[in-house]
Amino acid sequence: MKLTGSQIVMEVLLEQGVDTVFGYPGGTALNVYDSLYDYSKKITHYITAHEQGAAHAADGYARSTGKTGVVFSTSGPGATNLVTGIATAYMDSVPLIAITCNVSDNMIGRDSFQEVSITGVTLPITKHNYFVNRIDDLADALRNAFRIANEGRKGPVLVDITKDVTAMKYDFEPRTPLPLSPNPKFNEKDIEEIADIINISKRPVVYFGGGVVSSGAQDELLELLNKADIPATYTMMAAGVIDYENPKNLGLIGMHGTVAANKTVDEADLVIALGTRFSDRVALNPNRFAHKAAIIQVDIDASEINKNVNINYSVIGDVREVLKALLPHVKATKHTEWIDQVTAYQKTVRVDMPGAKLRPKEIIDTICDNTDKETIYCTDAGQHQMWAAQYVKHHNMHRFITSGGLGTMGFGYGAAIGAQIANPDKRVIHITGDGSFHMNMNEACTAVTYNLPIITVIFDNRVLGMVYQWQTVFYNKHYSQTILNRKTDYAKVAEGFGLKGYDCSTLEEFEAAFKEALTINGPVWINCHIDKEERVLPMIPNGGTIDNMIVD
Repeated sequence: MKLTGSQIVMEVLLEQGVDTVFGYPGGTALNVYDSLYDYSKKITHYITAHEQGAAHAADGYARSTGKTGVVFSTSGPGATNLVTGIATAYMDSVPLIAITCNVSDNMIGRDSFQEVSITGVTLPITKHNYFVNRIDDLADALRNAFRIANEGRKGPVLVDITKDVTAMKYDFEPRTPLPLSPNPKFNEKDIEEIADIINISKRPVVYFGGGVVSSGAQDELLELLNKADIPATYTMMAAGVIDYENPKNLGLIGMHGTVAANKTVDEADLVIALGTRFSDRVALNPNRFAHKAAIIQVDIDASEINKNVNINYSVIGDVREVLKALLPHVKATKHTEWIDQVTAYQKTVRVDMPGAKLRPKEIIDTICDNTDKETIYCTDAGQHQMWAAQYVKHHNMHRFITSGGLGTMGFGYGAAIGAQIANPDKRVIHITGDGSFHMNMNEACTAVTYNLPIITVIFDNRVLGMVYQWQTVFYNKHYSQTILNRKTDYAKVAEGFGLKGYDCSTLEEFEAAFKEALTINGPVWINCHIDKEERVLPMIPNGGTIDNMIVD
């Protein structure tokens, strides 16, 4: 059947099982949006306040479901406004399809109105991208985009389509989604070798990351921990894989990780790294990281092996497939002495300013104690992000959504919108700071328009908290451009957007506001005044080790 290019876009989306897209229309995208009008009963489009918010919403939709997020934009500034969202997804290995429309092919290269080579711009931050200026390439480019985004290490793919292609007609034949390329095959002898290493280890620890979530390896990981009696620590990307009450759970690792997690890795004789990349926020001093241990690394991306830390044993493959092959070779054992030693590392760290009326941990405890285990938490980047990673009572995968690799301020509200749309039956809590929130608070209009019951909790310390903390500790209190003292009245701004807002200075006020917010059918903001001297602790400085950990 003959269809226009814009109709082909819709048909391929349906082939891929897409029923939800986010975006913002514009001149070069008019044909696509005209076809979207005709497909509106099959594909629901959510318009955001800004294209960056749309990209983050598609990202949050993907992270909270395991599906592929899809975002539309027009050319020029519309496309470039997606860049931060695409880079965020790239750094955290999130499957995302960005479909942009460019000027017509005969106008390319002439500095035409709103012309940008978005494929050139996004080349370093996509798994692959396509420039489609021939209609006979369109369907295959879109189908391959979904395949590439989801096979191996997941990530974003961009498809840029010239406007004339969206108007042309072409013979279209429906197809089923392309099969994903098989995961890398690993050698059974390698599996047996690392099993032998695990079996003779006296002080093993598992350190895992987002690859466990991407591969769906939660059950296999827990089986390994229980069978071989191994404690575990994780990166932010893997929060929730192990229940926070699980005695094997050492908590977060790295710069703001727990004393127990960092001390255990430092004393271990074996580190089993699963689906994680030894980032500079974990291996702050690569030459000293796990310096007493042999290191096994399992990752689907061969480029991550020996990239940041020298590895003794490696297996390139899907984490779940590797663990399934490994488990029969791992002996059931007990590491009683090691577990007792690790338990002794658990140490209470002062986390709040003495005498403060409203403390970060108390805020998060109140949220967790009044919501269920299926609650989804979305954050921006900064102190509040780390407090959330440390204190949220994590229970399940896909329930903690944050920008780990890129550390994107302004990510949280868009991500919360995508997560709430994807999970209408679940509670979504957006935890943010006043610095981050000012970047994309305009997405409140999106939450109001679609009546999304997102509760936004603002940690308002009137400074750029994390940078302020570093300036305090390392820069002689030279507070260059970090003391904001903005006069924003969040309750009044909320009212202007058409939502309910609260202002809290004490724990009692927050408890009352939060309980009321849970009864409101629509978005809510709760502003929490906290002390600017609150710290994210523990903290290991860049280049430091456990010996340099600041705990007070």
